[in-house]
Amino acid sequence: MRNSHRWKTKTADGDKREVRAEKFGKKWRIQAQLASEGMWVYYDTPLLEDLLELHSILWKKYQRKHLSYEDFAAVGKLIEDAGGEIPTYD
Repeated sequence: MRNSHRWKTKTADGDKREVRAEKFGKKWRIQAQLASEGMWVYYDTPLLEDLLELHSILWKKYQRKHLSYEDFAAVGKLIEDAGGEIPTYD
C-alpha cells in the first residue's frame, strides 16, 4: 500500500522547497526539491526537520482516522534514530 504526503516550506534564503514523503511497503522515502534547481534530491538519511514536519502531518491524519498508528509510530522511531526527540501534541 502506498502512503504519500507533501508539504512546502521556504529556506533561510527565501527559496521555495517542496518535500515529499512516501511509504511503500514498510519503508519511508523522503525527497525534496528547491524551486530554483528543479531536480529532486532523495535522502538516504532524512533531515531531522523534515521528519519532525512529517510527524506533525501524520499526527493530524491519525487523529482524523486517515492513517494507521503503525505508520505514525514508524516516523517517531526514525526521529529517535536521527537523534531527535519525539514531539508531544495536546
